[in-house]
Amino acid sequence: MLLKYLQAAMHQAHYEILADDQSYYGEIPGFAGVYANADTLEACRDELEEVLEEWLFFRISHHLPLPIINDMELKIKDVA
Repeated sequence: MLLKYLQAAMHQAHYEILADDQSYYGEIPGFAGVYANADTLEACRDELEEVLEEWLFFRISHHLPLPIINDMELKIKDVA
């Protein structure tokens, strides 16, 4: 489920080439603070995926809500 969630989020990513230095910028709508900037599109995608993973782990560890992606909802359950 987690892998499908990550893939679905990455499929919603938007990329653009920045005019000032021709680098690539990427972000995922609905995931505040998840963005990346790199010299190539591939490097930008890789960095964005890493940022997304860290963002998710942070939010999970702090019991913060996660966006619903394509009707997928990750729920955090407390275990004893």
